[in-house]
Amino acid sequence: MPDLLLELFSEEIPARMQAKAAEDLRRMVTDRLVAEGLVYEGAKAFATPRRLTLTVHGIPARQSDLKQERKGPRVGGAEAAIAGFLKATGLNSLDEAKIQRDPKGDFYIALTEKPGKPTLDVLAEILPLIIRTFPWPKSMRWGAASAKSTALTWVRPLHSIVATFGIDTEEPEVVPFELNGITAGQTTRGHRFLAPAEISVRRFDDYEAKLQAAKVVLDPARRKDIILADAKELAFAQGFELVEDAVLLDEVSGLVEWPVVLMGTFDEAFLTIPGEVIRATIRNNQKCFVVSDPKTGKLTNRFVLTANIEASDGGTAIIAGNERVIRARLSDAKFFYETDLKTKLEDRLPKFEQIVFHEKLGTQAARIARIVSLAGEIAPLVGADGAKTARAAKLAKTDLLTEVVGEFPELQGLMGKYYALAQGEDAAVAEASEDHYKPQGPTDRVPTDPVSIAVALADKLDTLVGFWAIDEKPTGSKDPFALRRAALGVIRLIIENALRLNLKTVAASHAKTMVGYDDSKPADLLAFFADRLKGQLREQGARHDLVDAVFSLGGQDDLLMVVRRVEALGKFLETDDGKTLRAGVKRASNILGIEEKKDKRAYDGVPDAALFKLDEEKALAKAIAEVGPEASASVAKEDFAAAMTAMAILRPAVDAFFDKVKVNDDDAAVRENRLKLLNEIRAATRAVADFSKIQD
Repeated sequence: MPDLLLELFSEEIPARMQAKAAEDLRRMVTDRLVAEGLVYEGAKAFATPRRLTLTVHGIPARQSDLKQERKGPRVGGAEAAIAGFLKATGLNSLDEAKIQRDPKGDFYIALTEKPGKPTLDVLAEILPLIIRTFPWPKSMRWGAASAKSTALTWVRPLHSIVATFGIDTEEPEVVPFELNGITAGQTTRGHRFLAPAEISVRRFDDYEAKLQAAKVVLDPARRKDIILADAKELAFAQGFELVEDAVLLDEVSGLVEWPVVLMGTFDEAFLTIPGEVIRATIRNNQKCFVVSDPKTGKLTNRFVLTANIEASDGGTAIIAGNERVIRARLSDAKFFYETDLKTKLEDRLPKFEQIVFHEKLGTQAARIARIVSLAGEIAPLVGADGAKTARAAKLAKTDLLTEVVGEFPELQGLMGKYYALAQGEDAAVAEASEDHYKPQGPTDRVPTDPVSIAVALADKLDTLVGFWAIDEKPTGSKDPFALRRAALGVIRLIIENALRLNLKTVAASHAKTMVGYDDSKPADLLAFFADRLKGQLREQGARHDLVDAVFSLGGQDDLLMVVRRVEALGKFLETDDGKTLRAGVKRASNILGIEEKKDKRAYDGVPDAALFKLDEEKALAKAIAEVGPEASASVAKEDFAAAMTAMAILRPAVDAFFDKVKVNDDDAAVRENRLKLLNEIRAATRAVADFSKIQD
């Protein structure tokens, strides 16, 4: 079957937009093909700085004929209705219609067949529309409008369009369309400097090979592989090691069509600057990679750049130009760093009085004071030194006012650590400056030092409690203050450090310092943590319904114990005893729910042993009397495995009860007593979890 080749050739497309643009082009074209009844075999899109390319193979040569059946008016109906039916269906007379009988009478049916169009014609209709409506995040209007069309909006001026359609054994046809003076054809261009002449192409294999010969690597994944391999080899050849950077690699591969890797140097005097500052300077300003010494792990005075040209001088001029810019940028960075060292961190604190954190939550100074207070409360709970924690919480945000962080915001926290060490602060205090922001994502490192843990928890909990107090909670997909991330950070800090922390108590105490505080908000915040914990456990393969089963007991604000209880409950439910007991408890809960609703009362009293008629009733009552206290005692000792083992004793008694005992006995007193016994089952198992929340 025929294939489509489409290339949109333009001025430079920003690197950050290329990957999404390629995917958008693939999606828009293939979705429209399917909507037109043209099911294809495969599609792949590519992007370079100057072109978006799409190949779709295995497209039918034409649409299938469409047969339609249209129901008309009743036989013998009004003449106007019949005339309208004939006109709408294109029938010449009723003799061409069928008559269909149904329970409401006989009706005319028109059978029509709409011939499918050649795919080439379909493409000529859909491609201009797709190009005109392409969803660039930013675009520019260019070209003169005409009587037939408006000026084209595109990310950068569009120069040419390649659009061919055909099979391998034949010369492909050009898709016939024109867009703002640009007529689709078979002509593209190679590398802007190395092969700028026009190239005539036919289909994708021919197109890709000719671009390669014209110094254009079409596939961005291949460009990345070339850059990474050449950069690592170049560094290794000189006894160094490339500092890999996946994000930078993605960006650089979008800046070049023919990657040529080169190495430059800078003055060793700049190595007195922290390595992260050097890397940020070179990365942000020149899109270059840095190089380290494998013997020391520290940066060397080398950098790796990616050119877009094979220079006649071997790249000497390109390297020299980059060295000049990097020298100037590193001089600035060195000045910023040395200037920052002249001012102590605590001397920056007064400036926070003039900086608003949030209009309803006060200044940054007020926030820092809250963090200091909260960290002081948390410190003894996590085994942190009180004085060091107070000092760390006081200084943790001060690097936000430094010159280096002003230039490179991504270094906040880290620079605070460097400045704290430089002014002689304790190592734990300095580490907390960097670590109190962590973890910022599911793969980010979790702090383990008690001082860092205390400040990190205080920072995140102050944010959460504060925004809860002013009712600025996440809604749907909107979370402008990253509160979900903060909650997950708290959860990971607690779970991965095995901390015992009563969140509701801590949050309630801190909330009293907030404007808009009321007693319901800490409980609401706890439910938010429960939702985040469910998501966290679900990602780890645990069942989120078990979290509900534990949290629904109330008072479950010790997240570590919740997780351990969920783990024990999950293992128990994998056993035969667990599965059978869960089914029995669910049956008891369902019966109770029905009868309590019907009788408009609860059956929560103590069963009367004198009303037990059957041995199974007595055996169940005895088992509950034994299991309840034992399970509760095990839970109190936080031995959840033992509590589950105790629960297993109930299984045979529950099974026998439902097998032999009729709950809704004719004797009202016996019925009530048996319902109370069912309630005892529910109450006994609630020592461990609310089994009614566990899904099948």
